[in-house]
Amino acid sequence: MFDLTELENIINERANAGARQSYTASLLEDGTDKCAEKFGEEAIEAIIAAVANNRDELTLETADVLFHLLVLLKSADIPLSDVMSELHRRTARSGHEEKASR
Repeated sequence: MFDLTELENIINERANAGARQSYTASLLEDGTDKCAEKFGEEAIEAIIAAVANNRDELTLETADVLFHLLVLLKSADIPLSDVMSELHRRTARSGHEEKASR
């Protein structure tokens, strides 16, 4: 099964291609602000699909959200493993306890 680590690896590979050859590289070349903007656009589209109860569209938009989130992390030089470590840390206690501690 395809997972986020595989997607991160593909993004890392494509980041090194020229912007003319790779959409990923062109996003990264435009900087973190543009990557964040694209992530936000895709997140809004996923929300609209969810509210409309459109499962097919939500599936497609969620794929876009995950891709653009990983591109945003790449632009900020944050590896997925850091995010996964934080999620793991948070699961050591209940969500209510974790949220109250912030």
